[in-house]
Amino acid sequence: MAPHRFGCLMTALLLTAFFSLPAAYADSLEAALVKAAPDANAKVIALAVRASQCSRAQGTSPAQRLAVIDYSLPSTVQRLWVFDLKQRKLLFHELVAHGRNSGENMASQFSNQNASYATSLGLYRTQSSYVGQNGYSLRMEGLEPGFNDNAFERAIVIHGAPYVSPALARANGRIGRSLGCPAVRPAIAHRLIDSMKDGQLLFSYYPDQRWLKSSSYINCGNATVADSSRSNSSP
Repeated sequence: MAPHRFGCLMTALLLTAFFSLPAAYADSLEAALVKAAPDANAKVIALAVRASQCSRAQGTSPAQRLAVIDYSLPSTVQRLWVFDLKQRKLLFHELVAHGRNSGENMASQFSNQNASYATSLGLYRTQSSYVGQNGYSLRMEGLEPGFNDNAFERAIVIHGAPYVSPALARANGRIGRSLGCPAVRPAIAHRLIDSMKDGQLLFSYYPDQRWLKSSSYINCGNATVADSSRSNSSP
């Protein structure tokens, strides 16, 4: 082969490899997180990874941790997963509350409105921690217009709450409900918040067709998830 042809071929191969890296990285990250959380719905994990990749494509700095909440599951099961994206391992697998106006044991209603006392769907970026009326808490910025972008104004934060309890789940058939915040057990709240503060991502999922069709964070490429998402409602 002539030297100039060999050089052109190598350049083409290197360029192909370079531009395929993001997709390959997302695929390998998705596989690693699914393996780390075998009891999670793999399709929900795939959507969360896609959302995190889309956030990077839209210019946000890369997160080190990703929390995934599957609100299609009942409140009596551990439906919150927190992953370390660099080490690709599971850090927390926990109960998490939904808003009192989102439902009883099963969440089914979601809102972005002030005073709705309901959970909001979509991708969030965390901000700083603080100490408030619910103790050590974590502010979050909702990134999805119309779905969760009122989160900061609504004071939708991660905090510990005594009503998030396996004992209450057994006694009442559900854990307690928040005013819209993803509240967690007090025993792990401080450590979980410290792992998630300052620019990490939280992905709040439910198979809501309007959100799945319009979210720029899960439809930022050519593929769309709306038609296949109906199968995501069961783990």
